[in-house]
Amino acid sequence: MTRSDLVEELAARFGQLTHRDAEYAVKTILDAMGDALVRGHRIEIRGFGSFSINRRPPRMGRNPRSGESVHIPEKRVPHFKPGKALREAVDERTKAMTTK
Repeated sequence: MTRSDLVEELAARFGQLTHRDAEYAVKTILDAMGDALVRGHRIEIRGFGSFSINRRPPRMGRNPRSGESVHIPEKRVPHFKPGKALREAVDERTKAMTTK
């Protein structure tokens, strides 16, 4: 599902929302989540999952073309951990689809 698919789904489910309002709502939510992660906050959506920042320590890597060692600096990357309800729902729905 893409961002535009999400906007379409939101506009379809809520008839009182125009396409522009649905697009604005999705943009606002995603921007707020991104800003919270940039500030180092953890986002928890009950029944769905949590977003947090993981630290990747510095390490030595290799340039695949030349084979020479390259220093790779520390990084902070977003991480998603699905909630129990989401894991169970996905598991049940995929089981039902494969047994048909």
